[in-house]
Amino acid sequence: MDSLAQYGSDSDGEGAGPSGPSGPGSGGAGSGGAARAHGAAAHAAAGSSALPPSKRTKIDLAPDVLTQDLETFAYVPAVTTTEVSFNVPFSDLSKPIQGPANPFVAPKAMVNRNTMTGFVEDHNMSEQTFNQLHRTFVNFGYTLDPDAERPDQFVGDDQRRAAKNGALAGEIKTAEKKKRKPKGDPSDIEGYAGPWAGYEGEQLELPERTADQETWVPEESDADAAGSGDGKKGSGSRGTERSIFHGKTERDYQGRTYMHVPNDAGVDLRGEPGSQECFLPKQLIHTWTGHTKGVNTIRYFPGSAHLLLSAGMDGMVKLWDVYHDRRCLRTFIGHNSGVRDVCFTNDGTKFLSASFDRWIKLWDTETGKCISRFTTKRVPYCVKFNPDEDKQNLFLAGCQDRKIYQFDVNTGEIVQEYDQHLGAVNTITFVDDNRRFVTTSDDKTIRAWEFGIPITIKYIAEPEMHSMPAVSLSNNRKWLACQSLDNQIVIYSARDRFRINRKKVFRGHLVAGYACQPNFSPDSRFVMSGDSEGKVWFWDWKTCKVVKKFKAHNGVVMSCEWHPHETSKVATCSWDGTIKFWD
Repeated sequence: MDSLAQYGSDSDGEGAGPSGPSGPGSGGAGSGGAARAHGAAAHAAAGSSALPPSKRTKIDLAPDVLTQDLETFAYVPAVTTTEVSFNVPFSDLSKPIQGPANPFVAPKAMVNRNTMTGFVEDHNMSEQTFNQLHRTFVNFGYTLDPDAERPDQFVGDDQRRAAKNGALAGEIKTAEKKKRKPKGDPSDIEGYAGPWAGYEGEQLELPERTADQETWVPEESDADAAGSGDGKKGSGSRGTERSIFHGKTERDYQGRTYMHVPNDAGVDLRGEPGSQECFLPKQLIHTWTGHTKGVNTIRYFPGSAHLLLSAGMDGMVKLWDVYHDRRCLRTFIGHNSGVRDVCFTNDGTKFLSASFDRWIKLWDTETGKCISRFTTKRVPYCVKFNPDEDKQNLFLAGCQDRKIYQFDVNTGEIVQEYDQHLGAVNTITFVDDNRRFVTTSDDKTIRAWEFGIPITIKYIAEPEMHSMPAVSLSNNRKWLACQSLDNQIVIYSARDRFRINRKKVFRGHLVAGYACQPNFSPDSRFVMSGDSEGKVWFWDWKTCKVVKKFKAHNGVVMSCEWHPHETSKVATCSWDGTIKFWD
């Protein structure tokens, strides 16, 4: 009873408040104290689940800063200093605590000389004076010396300075503006010059050109046409073609030449291309060297691919052995400029070579003899035989003058002209069972033609299209891989509609400005291409992802060819003058 009374008085006293224990609210206060006591006991039973009160961090909005001038402040950090509260000059940080000065610290005179682009000198020169001195040196080869103590010292070409009396660019008076000739009366058709009116006193002697000649090309002299044979200009144009056989004998003990398909290669060279699954090459197995300049393109021998034909910028075409000794078998000499493209006939007994000397020549692959010569007096960029067996005497040549010429080998005459492009023709590809062919040009368009009919049946031109200087046809003859100069390979259908396949775009390589030839693997699983950095890229056809790339050459990889009967052998050529064989 006493303990209960004591507990009640304590509770009343604790919760009575200002009114005291005998006030009217004493009963309520006592019950409130009991409730708080019960809550405290419950909190103690709950343990430490509640979070403790957080401490507030004091933030000093205006910390103390060093007000002393750093130029006059000498700070020598102690050895144990781990934090610096102000910016210390580098000279003070590198200053030794005791002993001589640091010999590795550059003096003040050399501070501005340690730059990536050269020396930096302190000068106070207005922009106008600098531009005047710069224009004088660029245009006349001399200018005032800004480091000279006297204002009349010059640097540069003294003879040109003496001829102009040391005048600066702004001090030389410009020549009087020439007066234009009158434009004439627009109603007079014959005498109206319009915006083409020249200047008084000028004399223009334009070369004569025929009515059907759109762009003037210098006529070839008789000496150049006949060829002097002295190895200078004119030799190799016509009549001086020859070939060199590199070997002991042209025939083996059975009387066979290198045209015979070898049977001891370990692979069926007469099989169907693409019948085996292809794999990516891993290592370099051979390097062919012989061209003195870059190699533009390479072509396998049709069918067996036991020979490799290469066209170089040195004006020579070389035939290489892919198996056995892998040496150069024959060199075809007949052009006095770089060879742009080569093309075999279906049986490989003949091939065409198109050169920058404006000549297209037909060669015998076995004997090395030049059979025929063709020219349009324009640079041919691509040549292509008609793949049909009954039309092996016809071939197409895409030239610089925006035309495609169709030649007949038997007569040597031009039998058809395809004139629709607005730029130089870069590629010719036969599609749709050789009834049609597709051409690309510098005018950033793709045109499809019926063979023998000079009318465009399909014209593809989009604002986002770029020039496509290299095109390859897949082995299943369904797709065209076009090397676009915006660093990507785009795919077009080779069927009737010739539509772009926007789901197939291959990116990653750099080819802007170069006609790097893309190619397909024989089973059409991979797409490959060289680039301007000397790398070879491989993409997966289904996913369009890069599956492999490696450094192949020191120059631009212009062409790459997958062996039709080998599962992982690839030949590449580059402007470094080499041809490499990978497996």
